[in-house]
Amino acid sequence: MALIKSVRGFTPKIGENVFLADNATIIGDVEIGKDCSIWFNTVLRGDVNSIKIGNKVNIQDGTVLHTLYQKSTIEIGDNVSIGHNATIHGAKICSNVLIGMGSTILDGAVIGENSIIAANALVTSNTIVEPGSMYGGIPAKKIKDVSPEQTNEMINKISNNYLMYASWYKEEK
Repeated sequence: MALIKSVRGFTPKIGENVFLADNATIIGDVEIGKDCSIWFNTVLRGDVNSIKIGNKVNIQDGTVLHTLYQKSTIEIGDNVSIGHNATIHGAKICSNVLIGMGSTILDGAVIGENSIIAANALVTSNTIVEPGSMYGGIPAKKIKDVSPEQTNEMINKISNNYLMYASWYKEEK
């Protein structure tokens, strides 16, 4: 069973139809919408500031979400996939976004809607990622625009797949 811990008077709020892996850790001022999945070894640490997660978001294995005390928060929109071993620190991720495996998104960054962050990218503090674009590299820079076909094929497909994967674990109970 996932570790769900209150801290500083904040207790995590978890929506309907949410899969929490057995060793996921959810701490403090965290709100998770419906139809989400929080995978193995993932840490959502809302001890120093808030983490707000929309609907149909999957946060994959080994990912860490954290913020700066009294300075930054995390906001994640709907239909977002965050790849394995990503680090999100005090950033805003709009709806319909794919964050690649191993990426780091730092404080004050904003990832626009319908965007893709390539695997292992470093999105530095206060970077604004244009909606409908792909960014990659260290530091991350715009690579190209994201077509509606790519949005449907990559962003929506991965999000839908993770909703399905989560259902497999619920069937095992």
